[in-house]
Amino acid sequence: MTNHYETVFILTPVLSEPQMKEAVSKFSDLLAQNGGTVIEREEWGLRKLAYPIQGKTTGFYALLQFDAEPAVIATLETEFRRDERVIRFLTTRLDKYAYQYSEKRRGGKKNVEPANQEEA
Repeated sequence: MTNHYETVFILTPVLSEPQMKEAVSKFSDLLAQNGGTVIEREEWGLRKLAYPIQGKTTGFYALLQFDAEPAVIATLETEFRRDERVIRFLTTRLDKYAYQYSEKRRGGKKNVEPANQEEA
């Protein structure tokens, strides 16, 4: 049985824009290769961290919302730990209310193209 999940991860700020997009694509592709379905992919851009992590005060934030078997999470998180570009990650299983809220937030669309939200 597949569950709904959401992963937010922070990439090191020394990456260029294409390198950051490639890293996000790598994790999306990893999910697809392991039988997961990426529902939404958002790149939130470079943001200030609440506290320094590994001496860095900013990082590229990205969100992946997906459906997958529970076993896929272990594979995904192992890849996050192995990838030097990832400085933090958090994966949560969405209950039905959180999933309904996220559907409402994105307007009921599935497989939304990456949102490129630039800060002014």
